[in-house]
Amino acid sequence: MRHRRTAFFSPVLVLVAVSVLAQPVPVAPPPTLDAFVARVMKTFEVPGIGLAIVKDDGVVLAKGYGVRKLGEPAAVDGQTLFGIASNTKVFTAAALGLLVEEGKIRWDAPVIDYLPWFQMWDPYVTRELTIRDLLVHRSGLGLGAGDLLWWPPSTYNRREIAGRLRYIRPATSFRSAYAYDNVLYLIAGEVIEAVSGQSWEDFVGERILKKVGMTGSNLRHSDAVAAKGNVAATHAPVNGAVRPIAPFLSDNTNPAGGINSSAEDMAKWVRVLLAEGVLPGGGRLFSTATWRQLTTLVTPIPIGSGPAELAAIRPNFNGYALGLGVRDYRGERMMTHTGGLPGYLSRVAWLPGKKLGVVVLTNQESGEAFDAIVNHVVDHYLAAGGVDWVDAYQKVRTRQQTSLDEAERKASAARDAASTPSLPAASYVGTYRDAWYGDVLIRDNAGKLVMEFSRTPSLVGTLEHFQHDTFIVRWHDRELRADAYVTFALRPNGSIDRATMEAVSPLTDFSFDFQDLELRKMVGK
Repeated sequence: MRHRRTAFFSPVLVLVAVSVLAQPVPVAPPPTLDAFVARVMKTFEVPGIGLAIVKDDGVVLAKGYGVRKLGEPAAVDGQTLFGIASNTKVFTAAALGLLVEEGKIRWDAPVIDYLPWFQMWDPYVTRELTIRDLLVHRSGLGLGAGDLLWWPPSTYNRREIAGRLRYIRPATSFRSAYAYDNVLYLIAGEVIEAVSGQSWEDFVGERILKKVGMTGSNLRHSDAVAAKGNVAATHAPVNGAVRPIAPFLSDNTNPAGGINSSAEDMAKWVRVLLAEGVLPGGGRLFSTATWRQLTTLVTPIPIGSGPAELAAIRPNFNGYALGLGVRDYRGERMMTHTGGLPGYLSRVAWLPGKKLGVVVLTNQESGEAFDAIVNHVVDHYLAAGGVDWVDAYQKVRTRQQTSLDEAERKASAARDAASTPSLPAASYVGTYRDAWYGDVLIRDNAGKLVMEFSRTPSLVGTLEHFQHDTFIVRWHDRELRADAYVTFALRPNGSIDRATMEAVSPLTDFSFDFQDLELRKMVGK
């Protein structure tokens, strides 16, 4: 009997042993990680960071560093919320993938099949632009084109923004070049609503966040304030010093960047991505076919030489898939995306071949910080070394700042300071209309010219003469950090025909797409 019992139970014992051996064993993070992150935070002036590492289907680490807000003691932890900004885009792509699986849309069907009212500048592009095209930055729109319709927060609603895309001239021919945009993700959100009957927020909340278990996350820019509690405050350098700034609160483009999440919740999301859609508790969020669609490169991105300090990670291929960047890192295929909002920067990177994912969430605008941490962690798991990433990015940043300072010095030296405007100040007063943005007003305020964007309450600034008929608009809200040149052109009779704009600093966020405006002065206004 004992022998039989042993024989009876031995297969079970073997199965148990095999099961234990088969369990994924998390691999420890870099041994000096905490000290490295502290060094990053000090060097690049980042008050708080949320960091997650996923390896072999296990969460190795999900924790916080530093403080939520400068001057206050509340610490960042694994559940502290940060705006993940454009790391939202892959959630929108995944939501479309779910609708494809249900047969409600097709990746390569024209957008007008689902939004008959949708129009781009070129009727051909209107007819041919597909669901896939909404996600891969090859529509012909220029970098950030149309973002002024919502950035800074405007009084336009989503449908009004979508309706104005027809007036934006393309920068290149259709599908010929990569140029990052946000506004077509807004259209993707409109497709989700039209097909599912749910808002983007409700669909993504129910069909993705809830299933993944991201219970602490939310889906609206405005929740960065409304949620209160354990939320990281936004910070940025203003006039040379890092300080708290106002968060971005418009919900117009939530499908492009509205999610607020934490290290713990983002670790759950990365586990699903690494598992090709399989949920940790069993079942699937999306199919393997959808995962392949999300991660397959569609739009190539040119590879530059890059700084010498970063030569070790210069990619051999680089491009954009559906809501994701795809490139190689030291020979390993990497999916990655960054996110940027006023006061929040983030990066998510995952290497399917190594079953490795890294999430860095920050409450300051330093891309050097998240890149240094991601590279440091990935190098650890690839057993690659030799680069001090803090030192490397600090050198790159210092050189870029020196170059910027020199360019500003040259621009100032070349200025014809003795020149005067062609016309008296009163002649510049009036209403200027751009086809896609709308009206911009210039008025006299106690002898000074003031520019006001009619649909963007924060874009109000004083015009200071620079040279000839070029002025600089100094926005009253200095947190914008987006002062711009305003140049007036005259008609043959000496009256003002139009005004054009461009950012003064090359560091101005590309979403201030002033250069796309052609402001025609309205006669009699």
